[in-house]
Amino acid sequence: MEIYLIGCAIILAFLIIQFYTANTKRKKNFHERIIHEWGKVPEREYTEAEFESITHYYRNTIKNSAVEDNCVDDITWNDLDMDEIFMQMNNTYSSAGEEYLYYMLRTPQVSEDELLKREELITFFANNKDAREKLQMVYGEIGRKRGISVSDYISRLKDVQRENNWKHYSIILMLFAVVGIFFIDTTIGVLGFVAFTFYSIMSYYKRKSIIEHYFVCFRIINNMISNIKKIRKCDIFILEPYIKEMEVAAHNLRGIEKGVGILPTDNLTGSILDLVLDYIRMMTHIDLIRFNNMLCIFLEKEEEVNVIIKNVGLIEAMIAVASFRENLDYYCIPELADGKPGYIDVSEIYHPVLVNPVSNSITTKKSVLITGSNASGKSTFLKSVAINAILAQTIHTAASKEYRASFFKIMSSMALKDNLLGNESYYIVEIKSLKRIIDNISGDVPVLCFVDEVLRGTNTIERIAASSQILKFLSGRNAICFAATHDIELTHILEGMYANYHFQEEVLEDDIMFNYKLYEGRAVSRNAIKLLKVMGYEDAIIDEANQNAAYFIEEGKWKTIV
Repeated sequence: MEIYLIGCAIILAFLIIQFYTANTKRKKNFHERIIHEWGKVPEREYTEAEFESITHYYRNTIKNSAVEDNCVDDITWNDLDMDEIFMQMNNTYSSAGEEYLYYMLRTPQVSEDELLKREELITFFANNKDAREKLQMVYGEIGRKRGISVSDYISRLKDVQRENNWKHYSIILMLFAVVGIFFIDTTIGVLGFVAFTFYSIMSYYKRKSIIEHYFVCFRIINNMISNIKKIRKCDIFILEPYIKEMEVAAHNLRGIEKGVGILPTDNLTGSILDLVLDYIRMMTHIDLIRFNNMLCIFLEKEEEVNVIIKNVGLIEAMIAVASFRENLDYYCIPELADGKPGYIDVSEIYHPVLVNPVSNSITTKKSVLITGSNASGKSTFLKSVAINAILAQTIHTAASKEYRASFFKIMSSMALKDNLLGNESYYIVEIKSLKRIIDNISGDVPVLCFVDEVLRGTNTIERIAASSQILKFLSGRNAICFAATHDIELTHILEGMYANYHFQEEVLEDDIMFNYKLYEGRAVSRNAIKLLKVMGYEDAIIDEANQNAAYFIEEGKWKTIV
């Protein structure tokens, strides 16, 4: 017997050592991963479903919310390839962190208070390696929920059909009654118990089949509450106000924390204990009673759940921003101001995703018209300014040497496509896109808008006539418009309202050279025909094109081709 006990003790000790060693190795590997990935572009790949789930916290939060007025809308987000910006920044390890980071990039601030709070956290994490890594280890344990957003789990609870507990309390009373009858009359007691068991189990599974897929929602809430305790153990003083706010919220949700333990889990082992507990649930409906009680708490205290999600996500999102800054060639803390009219003053601004980007500077209180040939840098410059305007008002960071500007609502109309499913031409899609910008320029916050080749979907005469009036309307209202165009005519028509800038290139005998630098004034060179020669077109085509262009400039009309 003693040998048997000694053998069991040795096996148990061996298993404990194995578990401890594996856990220690796992933590060590994860810590090395944290160190390796800091300040670098994450190598993570996303499935379409996975990325879609990340957006749901943002979409669920802005519903019926005042913040929606200043959000980066879907057209602007897609125009600027902001998914790519997010992925370059998403150095997070939990669902809450990445979902809040995405939400933050979609909701620019229009006052400085929240941005200064974010800056305090970003700066702290950038300068305190040990505290940062300790916290990242916690977020690694929290982990990601694959394929579904945390906010989706929470939102599901609003759809539950509410039920009064009197039915389930009556089940317990019936159980006591049947047991009492058994001691008075055994036969009737046995028959009563069989009837009671049948009724209890049938009614139990009828209700459980409706609500059992919501059990995980409460386990998620309980897990978030336990995460607060983990963050608290990190003992990071700067997080104290955030932790206290979460602890108050968790205290108001304590009924949920206590009730989760009685709910059946998905990982039943089939042990005798599991069978006994399951039988107790069927006979007493205690888990259904607990569920209904927790549901009432949630519906009354939903905002407390949102406070926890927000703060847990915000903290890790700020770590990701600190890492993103480390990866930039250089950056600055933006200087932002309220009020109208808007202005923007940026020095050596660049596109944060491009490799070896070319920087440019501009200062303006009026709208800007940019000319130049294809591939000269017009669209990239527009995107650089627009993206940095969003980053300045979300993560308090600008990829530039200096960034001084008003708070803006940022909108664009750039990378549009035909709406084939909606049976709409490019022109219809374009004028709808521009109309949404016009509809937003009467608000309290000035609009910073970006338009690439306005009304390119129609003929030259009507394009210039209509686009000049649209651009005039935008510039004459509460907006600063950056517009790129090939129509030199617009630079003359709008000269009093728009500042003229251009990009240029040097066409060599068999090559074309772009420096991607912004110059004041309108473009004066016409290199489209020269580019045909560079690309190897027949001399006859090039000669005839030059003659036709010269004829139009001299006569004001096109020569008929015979």
